[in-house]
Amino acid sequence: MQSGISASEELQAEFNSLLTSPSSFGVIVGIEKEALVPITTLPSKGSSFLENLSSLQSHLKPNVPLYMLLRRYDDVPRLTAISYVPDAAQVRQKMLFASTRLTLVRELGSEHFRETMFVTSADELSENGFERHDAHAQLAAPLTEEERTLGEVKRAEQEAGSGTGTREIHLSKSFAMPMAEDAVAALKELGQDDGRVVTMLTINPDSESVELLPESPRPTSIGELAGAISTTEPRFTFYRFRHRHDGTEQSPVLFFYTCPLTPGNKSIKNRMLYPLMKRAVLEIAAKEAGLTLEKKFEVEEPSEITEQSVMDDLHPKTTTKSGFSRPKRPGR
Repeated sequence: MQSGISASEELQAEFNSLLTSPSSFGVIVGIEKEALVPITTLPSKGSSFLENLSSLQSHLKPNVPLYMLLRRYDDVPRLTAISYVPDAAQVRQKMLFASTRLTLVRELGSEHFRETMFVTSADELSENGFERHDAHAQLAAPLTEEERTLGEVKRAEQEAGSGTGTREIHLSKSFAMPMAEDAVAALKELGQDDGRVVTMLTINPDSESVELLPESPRPTSIGELAGAISTTEPRFTFYRFRHRHDGTEQSPVLFFYTCPLTPGNKSIKNRMLYPLMKRAVLEIAAKEAGLTLEKKFEVEEPSEITEQSVMDDLHPKTTTKSGFSRPKRPGR
């Protein structure tokens, strides 16, 4: 997963200074306004890496992720890139920093870094912590940078993915995202035969809540439903699909998760939030709203939702196998 965030000109300048000036021990980097920016430059206080290591601790907070670019080796490549993502940080920040880690190294030049590290506590950045890291690195099977980053993102998703049946969706010990009462009510109404036809939900990243979209379309077909779903922002859509099949009226409730590939800052955040929230939203729909979902669909673009694909999933065609026919004997 790539976050789409880029390195600022200020960071590029600070990084070039770190490369050329032995008096600099490192640069601490953060993310502000969708850009990688320098927070502070650490001056060198001694001739060895361990002598300078103590200067990190005053900058580490138990709930604020950071990147650290440190001069560790005497010969090139001299630098170590560290992603500090504490467990107490908000899930959005965890995902953002994990998914931007590759961007940071690539934009500054991966040839300048001998190693990268991903840590979750300040203790891992102590002298003993680095000793443990080095010992583990000698034993661990080699992984590509993409494989390491994917593993870190997956770990964050797994930590965040446990939803509950309450209206407050708990993603981790430090992060909770409530669902608005009107959203829960709309899901309940969808379960009634004469109730809503569709319920569309969105995540408000500012208030950190799952909200009901104010518009209430009443599509009469899958094509009309696809046309009503946003092509620029992700959506959770619950739809009662009334149709006839084999001469009988049917009205199953379907779930569609759409996440368009739209560039832009808002899309960056949402593309990380929605996969985390999907499981919890589905649990609320089942346990609080009493919905039984016939099928669940996950696509990127709403245009991928077609009547044919939905019907094929709902009513798969059965093939009739012909009986075994013994082949004729030769000469007959």
